[in-house]
Amino acid sequence: MTGAGPRVGAGTGSICLDVGSTWTKAVLVRPDGGLAGFAEHPTTSADILTGVDAAVRAVGAARSPDQRAEPELLACSSVGGGLRLAVVGAERLTATEAGYRAARSAGSRVVHVHSGPLEPQDVRLLRSSRPGAVLLTGGADGDDPSLLLHNAGKLARARIRYPIVLAGNVAARDDALALLRATGRTVVACDNVAPRPGELVPESARAALAEVFARHVLGGRGPTAAPRFRRMVRTMTPDAVRRGTAELTRLSGRSVLLVDVGCATTDVHSAVPGGGDARRTVEGDLGVRAAAEGVLVEAQTEELVDPVEADLLAPAVRRMSTEPGYVPKDAGGAAEDRRIAALAAVVAARRHLRAVLTGPADAHPPIGLVVLAGGVFRRRDPGGLAAVAGTLRCDEVLGPLVADAPILVDADFAVAPAGLLVANGRAEAAEALLRDHLLG
Repeated sequence: MTGAGPRVGAGTGSICLDVGSTWTKAVLVRPDGGLAGFAEHPTTSADILTGVDAAVRAVGAARSPDQRAEPELLACSSVGGGLRLAVVGAERLTATEAGYRAARSAGSRVVHVHSGPLEPQDVRLLRSSRPGAVLLTGGADGDDPSLLLHNAGKLARARIRYPIVLAGNVAARDDALALLRATGRTVVACDNVAPRPGELVPESARAALAEVFARHVLGGRGPTAAPRFRRMVRTMTPDAVRRGTAELTRLSGRSVLLVDVGCATTDVHSAVPGGGDARRTVEGDLGVRAAAEGVLVEAQTEELVDPVEADLLAPAVRRMSTEPGYVPKDAGGAAEDRRIAALAAVVAARRHLRAVLTGPADAHPPIGLVVLAGGVFRRRDPGGLAAVAGTLRCDEVLGPLVADAPILVDADFAVAPAGLLVANGRAEAAEALLRDHLLG
């Protein structure tokens, strides 16, 4: 089903596939935009295509008996999950804060910080944190460049292949680049994240990390699976959802805020009628499995939970973060899942609004439609989902903006498939899919 073969026309319908870090989802969309089937399978780590093929076979079984031609396969992926970031800098407090601020909304989370000269044992410790990228900082512009050049040299000679975002002393940038590229390292150079003592300017480093994340999130594991997977998947899931959000905005004629809470990341998309593409932020430290601990930390920082509730949620969060495939079987476990998802949604939406809005929130027009997406919200529990909606409406930051907005749940998994359909010339099918399975 997923092998290379002739491209078929829209008349056969489409299988829209989303390969996530924990679950692989597939829907069969008829040519008229109707949903003919849904299937999901745990994402397989040893050979990613095992789970992909299983999901495609399962949903393909819903084809009409008289349909012999295979549906076209349209695929997106976020299998790489959040980007694990190691930070190397001159002074620990500055490096930690610089890494945290650069990673925010760029799909990344800080998993290791080193300050000072790198020594062999430090490189081993960095490797043990299993980063997906390294943020190399060090020194304000005009400072002695020796530390930055020393660390660039150590990373150049180390047995690592992670992309390196170079965001240090501008006077040493060319020499540091030369050291790193001389040994074949992938380097993205940007402005100094700490150009003056006591000042952090993370925007350029954040944009560079977002670029690295876009390559990372597509994934493709295993030496034999990767080539076939890469031919199949050309779109990352956040891009498919962004297109779906823009289409929702066009169809509804309202400003839309969509929050997609995943296992490893939480993505927020917003669009206004006539405003072109949707705006997107991706939070790599917020999720309901691999990044669940980040949700609890940030919810306390934002004063969304008190210490008593944090203690009560802590055991569930530990289980979520260590058992990616865990699905609660009881009502209490499902309620904890929804609570963590609701907190992730609020924190991510607050960050998104800070990033895309200028001036105070109450100076902006209200949001016309809110959509919640993600596996937690697809479990049909009206009472539980009403509690999630209440969390958003009662939030002191989001509440005034969403007070009168309908809050819908993408329960039928329509938004990402609609984005894939639009991107592949199936606009009419995408419109019917969203109208019938989300807008009503």
